Amino acid sequence: MINLNQLRAFYQTAKCQNVSVAARQLFVSQPAVTAQIKLFEDSCGLKLFKKKGRNLYLTDEGKTLFNYARKIFEYEKKIEDAVDQMKELKTGSLRLGSARTYARYFMPFLLTGFRDAYPDIKIHFDEGSSQEMIHSLIDLKNEVVIIAKADDNPNIEFVPFSREELVLILPPNHHLANKDSLNFEEVAEVPIIMKDAGSGTRKLVDELFAKNNRTPNILMETGDAEIIKLLVQHGEGVSFLVKEAAAVELQEKKLVTVPLKKESIFLDVSIAYLKKQTLSPPAQAFLRSLENLGTKKMRFQGMGALMARMLADER
Repeated sequence: MINLNQLRAFYQTAKCQNVSVAARQLFVSQPAVTAQIKLFEDSCGLKLFKKKGRNLYLTDEGKTLFNYARKIFEYEKKIEDAVDQMKELKTGSLRLGSARTYARYFMPFLLTGFRDAYPDIKIHFDEGSSQEMIHSLIDLKNEVVIIAKADDNPNIEFVPFSREELVLILPPNHHLANKDSLNFEEVAEVPIIMKDAGSGTRKLVDELFAKNNRTPNILMETGDAEIIKLLVQHGEGVSFLVKEAAAVELQEKKLVTVPLKKESIFLDVSIAYLKKQTLSPPAQAFLRSLENLGTKKMRFQGMGALMARMLADER
């Protein structure tokens, strides 16, 4: 097996045609370089240098090995440059996941600052239910995910990120739409379009029905908030969604929301990653970018308030 220290001494000496110069460039003594070359020649069983006066010249065998060595150390330099670029975030990949609702309504906003700061980082983005995103961490598909904390997992670190209000959405012509507030029994009697199992929203809504000893009349289950809003607009049923996910439709009066009496529902959103897995430099930089947004304020105001404040600051 080739000893790379010996090969390096041979290569540098052949390149400089002088042991003393090679020693200075390698930051070692001249005898050390001479000894490494001797060991390398002995291990190869070949004479690699000829000496004429004070200069060294490669033998034919030495020339052949020098060409191979040059390629090795050229690649070594490329590897060193690649390491520096990755550490300086001039190249690399961020493997990021999110629950579907946040993917559509929040992630473009959250990624803007990161993309501005690190334009050369390639982002691999994945979306699914909160439960699916937890599995993506465990399977090492993603490094960081933003999800509702549906269940505890001893292998996952959950960092509180924001607190999002869950609201009941109805079509404007629904018989419950004109009320100031609703008893939960009234909601339980109408068909409901549910988020899919595994989502944080579904977990909260299921808990709400269980708390009130009622069984939901489920018309349909889907993870797509857009389909849910369209079905509700067409009068197929009611649903619960993160308020910001329906903000446009509520503003345009395509949907309405009516509060529940004695019930306020909030979804705790977290940043999640594996506890015992060292995060890559891009993942660490992404977490720092989220911290710079003011996580504590989001925790109490939600993403909608933060987005509005940031847009106002830009003006």
